[in-house]
Amino acid sequence: MARTPARLTVLSGPSGVGKGTVVAEVRRRHPEVWVSVSVTTRAPRAGEVDGEHYWFVDDDYFDWLIEHDGLLEWAEYAGNRYGTPVAPVQEQLASGAPALLEIELQGARQVRERAPEAQLVFLAPPSWAELVSRLAGRGTEHPEVQSRRLALAQAELDASGEFDVVVVNDDVARAADELVGLLTASPPAGP
Repeated sequence: MARTPARLTVLSGPSGVGKGTVVAEVRRRHPEVWVSVSVTTRAPRAGEVDGEHYWFVDDDYFDWLIEHDGLLEWAEYAGNRYGTPVAPVQEQLASGAPALLEIELQGARQVRERAPEAQLVFLAPPSWAELVSRLAGRGTEHPEVQSRRLALAQAELDASGEFDVVVVNDDVARAADELVGLLTASPPAGP
């Protein structure tokens, strides 16, 4: 029996939609699923483990990765840089197993440019009201910051048409199972 080709799947969506929560549920329910670990120039937060949550690197090493084509995608956010190391993704795909990236919209667009065969999955909220509630429910931000986050979330929602598949996060376990199904499905045949 022919082996299904490995597929790179990118999960993206607006802030507050629950990308991290869905990926954590994927890992809990399907520990065999490989999820890429990003590099970042920011300092570790309490409880974060190098190589598990992120690979924590300095600016010089991040620059070296960029110069040597070592990142599949990268972006700057809040004064720190984040990126996906290309080598582990290539190794995973070469082994015949699918790879999952959880990244922001800007990174998803870069992956589309560099790896057009990748499957882009947009995680959407059940409704705009639900997303507003999730973002406002954090209660940790000044109203002006919340307003900027909502404007950005609206722009990110408007980009959902750029993605191959939209998964609605109305139930975390169901969304995780749907994502795993997409990871393991055969890619569509080419022309």
